[in-house]
Amino acid sequence: MEVHERAAGDLMIDKIEVDGLTLTITTKEPKPAFINYLSDPYGCIIDMETGITDDGIVIGTGPYAVKELKTDDHLNLVKNENYWNGTPGFEDITIRTISDGDTLTMALQSGEIDAAYGLPYASYPIFQASSDYTFSSTPTSRAFFAHMNYESDIIKDDAVRKAIAMGIDKEGFVNTLLEGNGYPAIGIYPDNFSFGGDAVKAKAYDEEGAKKVLEDAGWVDSDNDGIREKDGKKLEIKWLTYPSRQELPLLAESVQASLKKIGMDVKINSTADHKKIIGDASAWDVYASAMVTAPTGDPQYFFTTHCLDDATVNNGHYHNDELEKLAKELAGTFDTAKRGELAVKMQQILLDDDAFIFCSHLKMTMVSKSTVTGLTAHPCDFYEITADLKPAN
Repeated sequence: MEVHERAAGDLMIDKIEVDGLTLTITTKEPKPAFINYLSDPYGCIIDMETGITDDGIVIGTGPYAVKELKTDDHLNLVKNENYWNGTPGFEDITIRTISDGDTLTMALQSGEIDAAYGLPYASYPIFQASSDYTFSSTPTSRAFFAHMNYESDIIKDDAVRKAIAMGIDKEGFVNTLLEGNGYPAIGIYPDNFSFGGDAVKAKAYDEEGAKKVLEDAGWVDSDNDGIREKDGKKLEIKWLTYPSRQELPLLAESVQASLKKIGMDVKINSTADHKKIIGDASAWDVYASAMVTAPTGDPQYFFTTHCLDDATVNNGHYHNDELEKLAKELAGTFDTAKRGELAVKMQQILLDDDAFIFCSHLKMTMVSKSTVTGLTAHPCDFYEITADLKPAN
Protein backbone atom coordinates (compact mmCIF):
# COMPACT_ATOMS: atom_id res chain seq x y z
CA MET A 1 0.00 0.00 0.00
CA GLU A 2 1.18 3.47 -0.89
CA VAL A 3 -0.14 6.19 1.44
CA HIS A 4 0.20 9.95 0.95
CA GLU A 5 2.46 11.51 3.58
CA ARG A 6 -0.29 13.56 5.15
CA ALA A 7 -2.04 10.40 6.38
CA ALA A 8 0.84 7.98 6.81
CA GLY A 9 1.68 8.98 10.37
CA ASP A 10 -1.86 8.25 11.54
CA LEU A 11 -2.54 4.86 9.98
CA MET A 12 -0.28 2.75 12.21
CA ILE A 13 -0.45 -0.21 9.81
CA ASP A 14 0.99 -3.44 11.19
CA LYS A 15 0.35 -5.76 8.24
CA ILE A 16 -1.65 -6.12 5.04
CA GLU A 17 -2.95 -9.48 3.83
CA VAL A 18 -4.64 -10.37 0.55
CA ASP A 19 -6.93 -13.34 -0.05
CA GLY A 20 -8.43 -13.17 -3.53
CA LEU A 21 -10.43 -9.93 -3.60
CA THR A 22 -10.35 -9.58 0.18
CA LEU A 23 -7.83 -7.11 1.62
CA THR A 24 -7.27 -7.28 5.37
CA ILE A 25 -5.37 -4.49 7.10
CA THR A 26 -4.29 -4.89 10.72
CA THR A 27 -3.28 -1.81 12.68
CA LYS A 28 -0.87 -1.68 15.60
CA GLU A 29 -3.54 -0.09 17.76
CA PRO A 30 -7.25 0.81 17.38
CA LYS A 31 -7.66 3.57 14.78
CA PRO A 32 -11.22 5.00 14.72
CA ALA A 33 -10.61 7.18 11.65
CA PHE A 34 -8.82 4.47 9.67
CA ILE A 35 -11.58 3.99 7.08
CA ASN A 36 -11.81 7.74 6.66
CA TYR A 37 -8.09 8.01 5.98
CA LEU A 38 -8.32 5.25 3.39
CA SER A 39 -11.03 7.34 1.72
CA ASP A 40 -8.73 10.35 1.41
CA PRO A 41 -8.72 11.63 -2.19
CA TYR A 42 -4.92 11.50 -2.09
CA GLY A 43 -4.92 7.85 -1.00
CA CYS A 44 -4.89 4.80 -3.24
CA ILE A 45 -3.88 1.16 -3.25
CA ILE A 46 -1.41 0.24 -5.96
CA ASP A 47 0.74 -2.67 -7.01
CA MET A 48 4.22 -1.57 -5.93
CA GLU A 49 5.92 -3.89 -8.42
CA THR A 50 4.06 -2.79 -11.57
CA GLY A 51 2.05 0.22 -10.50
CA ILE A 52 4.66 2.96 -10.89
CA THR A 53 6.37 3.90 -14.15
CA ASP A 54 10.01 4.89 -14.52
CA ASP A 55 8.80 8.51 -14.57
CA GLY A 56 7.17 8.08 -11.16
CA ILE A 57 3.60 8.10 -12.52
CA VAL A 58 1.19 5.94 -10.52
CA ILE A 59 -0.89 3.43 -12.46
CA GLY A 60 -4.29 3.23 -10.78
CA THR A 61 -7.82 2.08 -11.57
CA GLY A 62 -9.48 5.34 -12.67
CA PRO A 63 -11.26 6.10 -15.96
CA TYR A 64 -8.13 7.64 -17.49
CA ALA A 65 -4.43 6.83 -17.47
CA VAL A 66 -1.54 9.26 -17.62
CA LYS A 67 0.16 9.45 -21.00
CA GLU A 68 2.40 12.43 -20.33
CA LEU A 69 3.04 14.75 -17.40
CA LYS A 70 4.91 18.04 -17.49
CA THR A 71 4.77 19.58 -14.04
CA ASP A 72 3.14 23.03 -13.90
CA ASP A 73 2.32 22.86 -17.61
CA HIS A 74 0.07 20.03 -18.69
CA LEU A 75 -1.14 16.49 -18.05
CA ASN A 76 -2.21 14.25 -20.94
CA LEU A 77 -4.69 11.48 -20.15
CA VAL A 78 -5.94 8.58 -22.28
CA LYS A 79 -9.00 6.40 -21.84
CA ASN A 80 -8.63 3.37 -19.59
CA GLU A 81 -10.07 0.65 -21.80
CA ASN A 82 -10.38 -1.65 -18.79
CA TYR A 83 -12.21 0.80 -16.53
CA TRP A 84 -14.51 -1.04 -14.14
CA ASN A 85 -17.28 1.54 -13.64
CA GLY A 86 -18.63 2.59 -17.03
CA THR A 87 -17.16 3.78 -20.30
CA PRO A 88 -15.06 6.95 -20.21
CA GLY A 89 -16.49 9.57 -22.57
CA PHE A 90 -13.30 10.78 -24.25
CA GLU A 91 -10.41 9.04 -25.98
CA ASP A 92 -8.03 11.54 -24.41
CA ILE A 93 -8.10 14.60 -22.14
CA THR A 94 -5.50 17.31 -21.67
CA ILE A 95 -5.38 19.17 -18.38
CA ARG A 96 -3.46 22.43 -18.63
CA THR A 97 -2.01 24.65 -15.94
CA ILE A 98 -2.84 28.29 -16.67
CA SER A 99 -1.98 30.38 -13.63
CA ASP A 100 -2.90 33.79 -15.03
CA GLY A 101 -6.61 34.47 -14.61
CA ASP A 102 -6.99 36.68 -17.68
CA THR A 103 -5.21 34.13 -19.85
CA LEU A 104 -7.47 31.39 -18.52
CA THR A 105 -10.55 33.48 -19.26
CA MET A 106 -9.45 34.16 -22.83
CA ALA A 107 -8.59 30.49 -23.38
CA LEU A 108 -12.13 29.46 -22.48
CA GLN A 109 -13.67 32.27 -24.53
CA SER A 110 -11.66 31.41 -27.63
CA GLY A 111 -12.36 27.69 -27.43
CA GLU A 112 -8.72 26.89 -26.75
CA ILE A 113 -9.97 24.93 -23.74
CA ASP A 114 -13.38 23.34 -23.10
CA ALA A 115 -13.65 23.86 -19.35
CA ALA A 116 -11.98 25.74 -16.54
CA TYR A 117 -11.60 25.76 -12.79
CA GLY A 118 -10.19 28.79 -10.95
CA LEU A 119 -11.49 31.54 -13.21
CA PRO A 120 -11.28 35.04 -11.74
CA TYR A 121 -14.60 35.87 -10.13
CA ALA A 122 -14.76 39.05 -12.20
CA SER A 123 -14.91 36.84 -15.32
CA TYR A 124 -17.98 34.87 -14.27
CA PRO A 125 -20.54 37.31 -15.76
CA ILE A 126 -18.96 36.87 -19.20
CA PHE A 127 -19.90 33.19 -19.21
CA GLN A 128 -23.09 33.46 -17.16
CA ALA A 129 -24.54 35.74 -19.84
CA SER A 130 -24.17 33.08 -22.53
CA SER A 131 -26.07 29.83 -23.03
CA ASP A 132 -22.90 28.40 -24.51
CA TYR A 133 -21.50 27.68 -21.03
CA THR A 134 -22.54 25.58 -18.05
CA PHE A 135 -21.77 26.30 -14.40
CA SER A 136 -21.46 23.66 -11.69
CA SER A 137 -20.99 24.87 -8.12
CA THR A 138 -20.94 23.30 -4.68
CA PRO A 139 -19.87 24.26 -1.15
CA THR A 140 -16.71 22.55 0.04
CA SER A 141 -14.73 22.24 3.26
CA ARG A 142 -11.77 24.07 1.72
CA ALA A 143 -11.05 26.86 4.16
CA PHE A 144 -9.05 30.05 3.76
CA PHE A 145 -7.54 30.72 7.15
CA ALA A 146 -4.73 32.39 9.06
CA HIS A 147 -2.13 30.74 11.30
CA MET A 148 -0.76 32.84 14.15
CA ASN A 149 3.01 32.66 14.67
CA TYR A 150 3.63 32.10 18.38
CA GLU A 151 7.34 32.71 17.82
CA SER A 152 6.52 36.35 16.99
CA ASP A 153 6.65 38.81 19.90
CA ILE A 154 3.74 40.81 18.50
CA ILE A 155 1.57 37.72 17.96
CA LYS A 156 2.34 36.47 21.47
CA ASP A 157 0.37 39.49 22.68
CA ASP A 158 -3.13 38.14 23.36
CA ALA A 159 -4.66 41.54 22.61
CA VAL A 160 -3.12 41.66 19.14
CA ARG A 161 -4.46 38.21 18.18
CA LYS A 162 -7.87 39.09 19.57
CA ALA A 163 -7.97 42.39 17.72
CA ILE A 164 -7.00 40.69 14.46
CA ALA A 165 -9.84 38.19 14.97
CA MET A 166 -12.29 41.02 15.64
CA GLY A 167 -10.91 43.25 12.89
CA ILE A 168 -11.28 40.95 9.86
CA ASP A 169 -14.47 41.63 7.92
CA LYS A 170 -15.31 38.13 6.68
CA GLU A 171 -18.69 39.12 5.26
CA GLY A 172 -17.16 42.01 3.36
CA PHE A 173 -14.40 39.78 2.00
CA VAL A 174 -16.85 37.17 0.71
CA ASN A 175 -19.51 39.55 -0.59
CA THR A 176 -17.22 42.15 -2.14
CA LEU A 177 -13.89 40.65 -3.18
CA LEU A 178 -15.20 37.12 -3.77
CA GLU A 179 -18.43 38.53 -5.20
CA GLY A 180 -20.46 36.04 -3.17
CA ASN A 181 -18.50 33.04 -4.39
CA GLY A 182 -17.78 31.67 -0.95
CA TYR A 183 -19.13 31.37 2.56
CA PRO A 184 -17.98 33.28 5.65
CA ALA A 185 -16.38 30.83 8.07
CA ILE A 186 -16.83 30.52 11.81
CA GLY A 187 -14.57 27.59 12.56
CA ILE A 188 -12.70 24.88 10.73
CA TYR A 189 -15.71 23.24 9.08
CA PRO A 190 -18.71 24.58 7.11
CA ASP A 191 -22.26 24.17 8.35
CA ASN A 192 -23.01 21.01 6.38
CA PHE A 193 -21.10 19.12 9.10
CA SER A 194 -22.76 18.49 12.46
CA PHE A 195 -19.56 19.77 14.09
CA GLY A 196 -19.25 22.75 11.74
CA GLY A 197 -20.80 26.14 11.16
CA ASP A 198 -22.42 27.71 14.22
CA ALA A 199 -21.69 24.64 16.36
CA VAL A 200 -18.84 26.89 17.53
CA LYS A 201 -18.52 30.59 18.26
CA ALA A 202 -15.90 32.94 16.82
CA LYS A 203 -15.36 36.59 17.61
CA ALA A 204 -17.67 38.80 15.58
CA TYR A 205 -16.40 41.58 13.34
CA ASP A 206 -16.28 44.60 15.65
CA GLU A 207 -14.09 47.48 14.56
CA GLU A 208 -14.70 49.62 17.64
CA GLY A 209 -14.34 46.66 19.97
CA ALA A 210 -11.01 45.75 18.38
CA LYS A 211 -9.77 49.31 18.86
CA LYS A 212 -10.67 49.15 22.55
CA VAL A 213 -8.88 45.80 22.98
CA LEU A 214 -5.70 47.34 21.61
CA GLU A 215 -6.12 50.57 23.54
CA ASP A 216 -6.58 48.71 26.82
CA ALA A 217 -3.43 46.69 26.10
CA GLY A 218 -1.34 49.82 25.63
CA TRP A 219 -1.32 49.98 21.82
CA VAL A 220 -1.92 53.67 21.06
CA ASP A 221 -1.34 55.96 18.10
CA SER A 222 0.72 58.59 19.90
CA ASP A 223 2.12 60.21 16.74
CA ASN A 224 -1.24 60.31 14.92
CA ASP A 225 0.04 58.52 11.79
CA GLY A 226 -2.82 56.00 11.90
CA ILE A 227 -0.66 53.11 13.16
CA ARG A 228 -0.55 52.19 16.83
CA GLU A 229 2.64 51.61 18.77
CA LYS A 230 3.67 50.24 22.14
CA ASP A 231 7.01 50.59 23.91
CA GLY A 232 8.34 52.36 20.83
CA LYS A 233 7.37 49.52 18.46
CA LYS A 234 4.91 49.98 15.61
CA LEU A 235 1.99 47.59 15.29
CA GLU A 236 3.13 46.04 12.02
CA ILE A 237 1.91 42.62 10.97
CA LYS A 238 3.92 40.62 8.42
CA TRP A 239 1.24 38.73 6.46
CA LEU A 240 2.59 35.80 4.45
CA THR A 241 0.52 34.06 1.78
CA TYR A 242 0.77 32.72 -1.79
CA PRO A 243 -0.82 33.56 -5.16
CA SER A 244 -1.70 30.12 -6.54
CA ARG A 245 -5.10 30.30 -4.84
CA GLN A 246 -6.73 33.44 -6.19
CA GLU A 247 -8.68 33.94 -2.96
CA LEU A 248 -5.56 34.35 -0.80
CA PRO A 249 -4.15 37.58 -2.29
CA LEU A 250 -7.71 38.95 -2.19
CA LEU A 251 -7.97 37.99 1.47
CA ALA A 252 -4.67 39.74 2.18
CA GLU A 253 -5.98 42.86 0.44
CA SER A 254 -9.19 42.76 2.49
CA VAL A 255 -7.35 42.21 5.77
CA GLN A 256 -4.88 44.99 5.05
CA ALA A 257 -7.75 47.45 4.55
CA SER A 258 -9.85 46.37 7.53
CA LEU A 259 -6.98 46.10 10.03
CA LYS A 260 -5.67 49.52 9.02
CA LYS A 261 -8.93 50.93 10.36
CA ILE A 262 -8.04 49.68 13.84
CA GLY A 263 -4.44 50.90 13.68
CA MET A 264 -2.50 47.95 12.30
CA ASP A 265 -0.06 48.16 9.40
CA VAL A 266 -0.28 44.90 7.46
CA LYS A 267 2.76 44.18 5.27
CA ILE A 268 1.80 41.61 2.62
CA ASN A 269 4.20 39.07 1.18
CA SER A 270 2.34 36.98 -1.40
CA THR A 271 4.92 34.65 -2.89
CA ALA A 272 5.31 31.23 -4.45
CA ASP A 273 8.29 30.78 -2.11
CA HIS A 274 6.05 30.74 0.96
CA LYS A 275 7.08 27.20 1.93
CA LYS A 276 10.70 28.30 2.21
CA ILE A 277 9.85 31.44 4.14
CA ILE A 278 7.55 29.68 6.59
CA GLY A 279 10.56 28.01 8.20
CA ASP A 280 11.98 31.39 9.25
CA ALA A 281 9.90 32.43 12.26
CA SER A 282 11.24 35.98 12.06
CA ALA A 283 9.95 36.43 8.49
CA TRP A 284 6.22 36.33 9.23
CA ASP A 285 3.59 36.99 11.89
CA VAL A 286 0.50 35.60 10.18
CA TYR A 287 0.41 32.97 7.45
CA ALA A 288 -2.74 32.65 5.35
CA SER A 289 -3.28 29.39 3.51
CA ALA A 290 -6.01 27.16 2.11
CA MET A 291 -6.84 23.51 2.59
CA VAL A 292 -9.66 20.98 2.48
CA THR A 293 -10.26 20.59 6.20
CA ALA A 294 -12.43 17.46 6.08
CA PRO A 295 -11.60 15.56 2.88
CA THR A 296 -13.09 12.35 4.28
CA GLY A 297 -15.88 13.76 6.45
CA ASP A 298 -14.05 13.16 9.72
CA PRO A 299 -12.78 16.03 11.91
CA GLN A 300 -9.51 14.54 13.16
CA TYR A 301 -7.29 15.34 10.19
CA PHE A 302 -7.08 19.11 10.62
CA PHE A 303 -5.99 18.88 14.24
CA THR A 304 -3.37 16.20 13.65
CA THR A 305 -1.79 18.17 10.82
CA HIS A 306 -2.07 21.77 12.08
CA CYS A 307 -2.66 22.19 15.79
CA LEU A 308 -0.84 19.64 17.93
CA ASP A 309 2.73 19.50 19.19
CA ASP A 310 3.67 16.81 16.66
CA ALA A 311 1.53 18.18 13.82
CA THR A 312 3.44 18.35 10.56
CA VAL A 313 2.28 21.86 9.63
CA ASN A 314 1.86 23.47 13.02
CA ASN A 315 3.66 26.40 11.44
CA GLY A 316 3.08 28.81 14.29
CA HIS A 317 4.20 26.36 17.02
CA TYR A 318 0.87 26.65 18.83
CA HIS A 319 0.36 24.63 22.01
CA ASN A 320 -2.60 24.09 24.34
CA ASP A 321 -2.61 21.47 27.09
CA GLU A 322 -6.36 20.88 26.95
CA LEU A 323 -6.27 20.51 23.17
CA GLU A 324 -3.54 17.87 23.43
CA LYS A 325 -5.66 16.00 26.00
CA LEU A 326 -8.80 16.10 23.86
CA ALA A 327 -6.82 15.03 20.80
CA LYS A 328 -5.76 11.86 22.59
CA GLU A 329 -9.39 11.20 23.50
CA LEU A 330 -10.49 11.81 19.90
CA ALA A 331 -7.82 9.39 18.62
CA GLY A 332 -9.39 6.59 20.66
CA THR A 333 -13.09 7.38 20.19
CA PHE A 334 -15.11 5.29 17.72
CA ASP A 335 -18.59 6.76 18.27
CA THR A 336 -19.14 9.33 15.48
CA ALA A 337 -21.44 11.55 17.54
CA LYS A 338 -18.88 11.70 20.33
CA ARG A 339 -16.14 12.46 17.80
CA GLY A 340 -18.22 15.39 16.61
CA GLU A 341 -18.64 16.67 20.17
CA LEU A 342 -14.91 16.49 20.77
CA ALA A 343 -14.26 18.30 17.49
CA VAL A 344 -16.52 21.15 18.63
CA LYS A 345 -14.65 21.48 21.92
CA MET A 346 -11.29 21.41 20.17
CA GLN A 347 -12.33 24.02 17.61
CA GLN A 348 -13.58 26.28 20.38
CA ILE A 349 -10.19 26.15 22.09
CA LEU A 350 -8.51 27.33 18.89
CA LEU A 351 -11.04 30.13 18.48
CA ASP A 352 -10.84 31.22 22.12
CA ASP A 353 -7.04 31.37 21.86
CA ASP A 354 -7.23 33.17 18.49
CA ALA A 355 -4.59 30.70 17.33
CA PHE A 356 -6.23 30.37 13.92
CA ILE A 357 -8.75 32.63 12.20
CA PHE A 358 -11.04 30.95 9.69
CA CYS A 359 -12.16 33.50 7.13
CA SER A 360 -14.17 31.70 4.46
CA HIS A 361 -15.02 28.39 2.84
CA LEU A 362 -14.76 27.80 -0.88
CA LYS A 363 -17.70 27.65 -3.22
CA MET A 364 -16.11 25.52 -5.89
CA THR A 365 -17.21 26.37 -9.44
CA MET A 366 -16.46 24.61 -12.71
CA VAL A 367 -17.30 26.34 -16.01
CA SER A 368 -17.58 24.27 -19.17
CA LYS A 369 -18.70 24.75 -22.75
CA SER A 370 -22.18 23.44 -23.50
CA THR A 371 -20.53 20.86 -25.75
CA VAL A 372 -19.31 19.09 -22.60
CA THR A 373 -21.49 17.31 -20.03
CA GLY A 374 -20.78 15.68 -16.70
CA LEU A 375 -18.19 18.12 -15.34
CA THR A 376 -19.52 18.43 -11.83
CA ALA A 377 -17.98 20.26 -8.87
CA HIS A 378 -17.39 17.87 -5.97
CA PRO A 379 -17.79 18.76 -2.25
CA CYS A 380 -14.35 17.42 -1.38
CA ASP A 381 -12.75 19.58 -4.09
CA PHE A 382 -11.61 16.54 -6.15
CA TYR A 383 -13.12 13.90 -8.46
CA GLU A 384 -14.02 16.02 -11.50
CA ILE A 385 -12.46 13.85 -14.22
CA THR A 386 -14.87 10.91 -14.12
CA ALA A 387 -16.47 8.50 -16.57
CA ASP A 388 -19.53 10.80 -16.57
CA LEU A 389 -17.52 13.49 -18.37
CA LYS A 390 -18.67 13.20 -21.99
CA PRO A 391 -19.32 15.17 -25.17
CA ALA A 392 -22.84 16.60 -25.32
CA ASN A 393 -25.17 14.84 -27.75
